[in-house]
Amino acid sequence: MEVIRLAILDMYENTPNQGMRAIKEIVRSFEPTLEWKVFNVRGKAELPGPDFDIYISTGGPGNPHDGDGDWDVKYFQWLQDTWEWNQSPERPKKYVFFICHSFQMAVKHFGLAKVSRRKSMSFGTFPCHLTDAGVTEPVFEGLPNPFYIADFRNWQCIEPDLERFEAMGAEILALEKIRPHVPLERALMAVRFSSEFVGTQFHPEADPEGMLDHFLDPGRRTLIAEEHGEEKYLRMIEHLNDSDKIGLTHDIVLPLFLSQAIGAVKMALAPA
Repeated sequence: MEVIRLAILDMYENTPNQGMRAIKEIVRSFEPTLEWKVFNVRGKAELPGPDFDIYISTGGPGNPHDGDGDWDVKYFQWLQDTWEWNQSPERPKKYVFFICHSFQMAVKHFGLAKVSRRKSMSFGTFPCHLTDAGVTEPVFEGLPNPFYIADFRNWQCIEPDLERFEAMGAEILALEKIRPHVPLERALMAVRFSSEFVGTQFHPEADPEGMLDHFLDPGRRTLIAEEHGEEKYLRMIEHLNDSDKIGLTHDIVLPLFLSQAIGAVKMALAPA
């Protein structure tokens, strides 16, 4: 049996996080079909080569415009090389999923929207609205509209360049929650960059059990309530306990991406 290779691009800069654990758990559910390896992009400037079939580029802390002149240069080169690889009809396609920080960097790299700092941090669980393209998006199949997301960010992608979207063949799949009393543009929450590249501003890997363990810690609860408010904290816990919210998003988005990418890679590897 042909083994399909997956690279996880760890963008967390050696900071403690729930994301890597959750991503690894989802990926492990596809073993032994998948053979996978983690690359510490921001901590060690490690980037995968073209000898992988599928890539997941994670979230992470900080400013998506900042780098050290080493890892960020290598990351954007990997991104461009992988994009150009897929332009050749003779080569088997490479499939990439971008999450949060990586999503912002991809949007910036392709010039699809303005990547700017939010007035205040988005922190918690929120409804997210599918566009017409999102309603028919394969990796969102089975999600209601709106669906619920885990969203933790200081940055946002706004003011999309629709001409650039059209020229690239990219599509906006989801938008930030509707806030009728807030005179601010709604951020992009998901983009289909191409048939092989897709990304989300939110964290599709976020699992209710792991998040509950993390946020029910008494000290952490106090800090969150002080910074973001008790009401927001309690609403997040309620959403985590509801299987139709964050749990559904966790069970659908990344698993569907991996299933579909694996299927496409297998088809390309099959003898004619």
